[in-house]
Amino acid sequence: MQQFSYFELIGFGPNGWGDALLLAAAMTVAVAFCGYLIGAMIGALISWAKITGNRPIRFFAETYTTILRGIPDLLVIYLFYFGGSAALGAVGSLFGAKGFIGLPTFLTGAMAIGVVSAAYQAEVFRGAFNSVARGEIEAAKSMGMPKFLMFRRIIAPQVLRFAIPGLGNVWQLALKESALISVIGLVELLRQSQIAAGSTRRPFDFYITAAMLYLVITLISTIIFKRAEEKARRGIRRA
Repeated sequence: MQQFSYFELIGFGPNGWGDALLLAAAMTVAVAFCGYLIGAMIGALISWAKITGNRPIRFFAETYTTILRGIPDLLVIYLFYFGGSAALGAVGSLFGAKGFIGLPTFLTGAMAIGVVSAAYQAEVFRGAFNSVARGEIEAAKSMGMPKFLMFRRIIAPQVLRFAIPGLGNVWQLALKESALISVIGLVELLRQSQIAAGSTRRPFDFYITAAMLYLVITLISTIIFKRAEEKARRGIRRA
């Protein structure tokens, strides 16, 4: 087998894997971002249930966060993929379909990341809400401000301001979880590195490249969240 230099392997020439690795890195960001958004929507609802719900609703919300934070993320991915495929197969059998029907791997991965991320984002939102000054909320109520207007102008901006650091940490978790989706066949960064390593028999070269790409994504993400935090705290005097 012809041996190529490291830069030839990760480059964009005829023997390079650079374009495939960058496409896989984009897939990693895409599936993590979609899962993160799903988690934000579910997490906001779970947080609301913990704060304002009655006892059964709060019990459901607490159970959700306890279970999803307590079981391995890989198990959640398997449950979504094989459980969803089994349900899809049962429906398909009613129309004459036979055999295994697999769910789209991107959708499965995004949903799995989303439900796990929601458990963490719910706690972030709840903690941020508890940091909002109660006096501002009471003042808005005393002025007869409608609940939706109070939420839009007072609660939501301050909750987001306090939540940004925690949400940044949850985003980093979502990026790491995206690597687990390779087990169901999605060609993201880790899976593409495995394919390239197997084809060239140069595993170290591709795995160290994947590590560097993950670090680049993490660094860019950290900068974005830090700037968002600084913008959210603009005009706020710090102790």
